[in-house]
Amino acid sequence: MFRKLREGFSGLISKVATTELKAEKLRPMLEEFRINLVENDVAVSVADHICGEIEKRLDGVQVKRLEDKRELVEKNLREVLLEILSGNERIDLFELAQEKKKGNQPLVIVFVGINGTGKTTSIAKVANLLTKNGYLVVLACSDTYRAGSIEQLEEHAKRLGVRMIKHTYGADPAAVAYDAINHAKAHRINTVLIDTAGRIQTDRNLMNELAKIKKVINPDLTILTVDSLTGNDAVMQAEEFHLRVGIDGTILTKVDADVKGGSALSVTYVTKKPIVFIGTGQTYDDLEEFRPEQFTEMILK
Repeated sequence: MFRKLREGFSGLISKVATTELKAEKLRPMLEEFRINLVENDVAVSVADHICGEIEKRLDGVQVKRLEDKRELVEKNLREVLLEILSGNERIDLFELAQEKKKGNQPLVIVFVGINGTGKTTSIAKVANLLTKNGYLVVLACSDTYRAGSIEQLEEHAKRLGVRMIKHTYGADPAAVAYDAINHAKAHRINTVLIDTAGRIQTDRNLMNELAKIKKVINPDLTILTVDSLTGNDAVMQAEEFHLRVGIDGTILTKVDADVKGGSALSVTYVTKKPIVFIGTGQTYDDLEEFRPEQFTEMILK
């Protein structure tokens, strides 16, 4: 996981540790590092920010020993990465669900993202996580246009032993979501997870449809799923969905197969919203809470 990104950071630390810490000496190395970052799916704006911060922090610093210099470089890289990844408010689903439960209301989460990012599977994983922690869940299939979407979510619901609310294909997606919330209220169900259509992010009809769903049901959270393997496409999707629909956080999928690792940095930086979970495999249990400190150590180790 993230092998290429780790190699890039390791290479920079080794080079900077053996040179004089002056801007004119650092710039050629940082330019090479910037290219490496971009090649590993870090958006250009993020790569520029990281390199600019490192130059600013190290320029003119006096260090006597090689080992101390390595530690200094690594310390500053860690701080820059954590600022990018931790500068957003953390989302705790259990805490939010508990707060809603006190008011006898369900926690309502809308999941958005284009087809192929693992959105429906991620919903099932979140449902599995919630049920294992004692929360009741109902799924809503507001993706009423894609062939097989209802059956796909229905199969997950059966496997997990949770209820699912559906209408017929071509039905109003907002009406499905509305009915699911009313069902949850009537049956004292704690959480409502809503699947939505996932055409390409530039589809105006899709964005209008998602905006309508949000207007009708006023969800507590809107979570975007992005595929870490799509690189800069993931960044473009995140920007577009956040601009047109508004998101509160992201789930980064297929992280276990990602040798580059730049998507996590980029998506967080461009949206200024936290990554809530990362998908690390195919089973329902392969969903992990995203921890900025752990991710940073993984890159710098």
